[in-house]
Amino acid sequence: MLTVRRLGYVALLIGFAQVVFGAIVRISGSGLGCGDHWPDCFGSYRPTTGTQSLLIEISHRYGAAALSVAIICLAVVALKARNEGIAGPGGALRPSLLAVLLVVVAALFGAVTVKMELSPIVVVTHLAIAMSLLAALVVVVVRAGGFGALRVPARYPRTLASGRAAVGLTFLALVFGALTANTPRAAQACLGFPLCRIASGSGTPFWIQVTHRIIAFLLVGHITGIFFATRKRGESIVIRRAATAALSVVLLQIVIAAVMVESNLPPGFRSLHQAAGTVLWICVVALTALAAGTHGMTEIERIVYESPSRGEFATPEGVST
Repeated sequence: MLTVRRLGYVALLIGFAQVVFGAIVRISGSGLGCGDHWPDCFGSYRPTTGTQSLLIEISHRYGAAALSVAIICLAVVALKARNEGIAGPGGALRPSLLAVLLVVVAALFGAVTVKMELSPIVVVTHLAIAMSLLAALVVVVVRAGGFGALRVPARYPRTLASGRAAVGLTFLALVFGALTANTPRAAQACLGFPLCRIASGSGTPFWIQVTHRIIAFLLVGHITGIFFATRKRGESIVIRRAATAALSVVLLQIVIAAVMVESNLPPGFRSLHQAAGTVLWICVVALTALAAGTHGMTEIERIVYESPSRGEFATPEGVST
């Protein structure tokens, strides 16, 4: 279980870096740094010379390869440990296998993105798959006891329901944010924050940007409600800390967005906006997974798995005598 958790953390960290670096690829205009070649880069997997865009793009592909290896290792270890309390509906095995499927689909969509010369819909779909992959990895970590899951004493149905709504809102905000960034003229369609001081008409680009802002503000209000509700109900300190983390990141994201818009969309803040959005996604999914409670292990199993003295007499069913 501990090995699964650690591999889950490693895969999640690489996945986060890969999503953030993907935004850098887009913002720097390096998406076609290797032309329409995939998975190689102009016939080579190790180009020694080339433009900056080529080096950025090939580095992103190296990151994708590292992520794939980490997730495959995670799934293999989870399969080997399937008799140790991680199989079943509430275990870490199923989301580990789902992560393998999603990383394969993400790689294929990466190829489609290149072949279709960065079509906005394909790019947004690619991001949605990547976020689904991160969500699967977060669930793996939580179900393996990470993020403080072993200290959550029970299931919190009301926070779980609110968390699921937050996951939906966050996903919509990310998708419309990606549409805003990749649809021509959408990013410049509404200048000024929080209201549009300069609006360039009422076409599709404008409404994509406005919808993104509306969803973002709804999300801020919803997460604020979760923050106060978890304290009012006296829920576990782990749940309250997860809610605090989500609220802190969403408020930070609003500040970043305001500075970005008021500064006329500098590349650095656009990258930071993407990174903060990804952190927010991880926080919200983790909060929801934690509120679902610890599944698949009894209290004695959790003690056995977390004990540093676990040895040959420790079994998934308890401690033999």
